[in-house]
Amino acid sequence: MTPHSRNFAEDPDQDDNDGPEELRESPLADQVYERILERIIDGDCPPGTRLPAEQAFSAELGVSRPVLRQALRQLRADGLIQSRRGSGSYVQKRPDREMLRFAPVGSITDLGRTFEFRATVESEAAALAAERWQPEGMARIEAALATMDRTVAEGKMAAKDDEELHLAICAAAGNHYFLDARRSLHDQILTGMNVALSLSHAKPRARLALVQGEHRKVVEAIRRRDGDAARDSMRTHIENARQRVFGG
Repeated sequence: MTPHSRNFAEDPDQDDNDGPEELRESPLADQVYERILERIIDGDCPPGTRLPAEQAFSAELGVSRPVLRQALRQLRADGLIQSRRGSGSYVQKRPDREMLRFAPVGSITDLGRTFEFRATVESEAAALAAERWQPEGMARIEAALATMDRTVAEGKMAAKDDEELHLAICAAAGNHYFLDARRSLHDQILTGMNVALSLSHAKPRARLALVQGEHRKVVEAIRRRDGDAARDSMRTHIENARQRVFGG
C-alpha cells in the first residue's frame, strides 16, 4: 500500500448547504473515501487527529468541495470521523489493517451502505417473522442456526451459512419483497459478510461465539413471537457487524 501525503477534512458548517447535486453518489467521492481510509489505517491520521480545513484540502486534491463533502459524509456514517461544529473534523476510529486485505478493491464505500440498508430492512423482516412465522418457516430458521452452531464449534463459520439464516428470517416474514430486496444486493451483502467473518476468523475463537450469540438472540426473540425484541436484536447484530468491519 502506498502512503498518501494529502490531508483530509471538512468544514461541518458547510455541510448543511449541500444542494441536490451533492447528494448523488459519486465514484470520485468513493475513491476519495478510500484514500482517506488508507491514511487512517496507515496511521498517518491516528484517532484524535484534527483534519485540515475543507477548502485547503479540496484545492490540494483537485476535487470539488461537494465531492469531498460526500466522501466525508460517508466516513461519518461509518463512524470513522466525527465533526465538531466550529472546530473541524477528527478521526474517531482506526479499522483493522486486515480490512483492506479482505475487502475487494473499490468495494469498501459500498460496505457501509450495504450494512445501513440491511439494518433497516432486516430488522423489520425479523419483527414480522416473529409475528407471522409458520412451523415450516421456523424449522428453516432453527436448522440454519444449528448449522452455524456446528461451524462455530469447529471455528469455521461460513458466509453461506450466515446468509441462509438471514434469508430464512426474511422468508418467515411472509412478504416476498424482503427476499427480493435482499437478493437484489446478494453480491454486496455476501461481500460484507465475508469481510466481517474473515476479520472475526483472524481474532480469537471467542469472537465467532460472540457473533453467534447475536444470531441466537434474534432467533430466540422470533421463536417467542416478540417482534420488538426481534427487531432490536437484528438491528444490533447488523450494526455490530458494521462496527467489526470499521471499528478496528
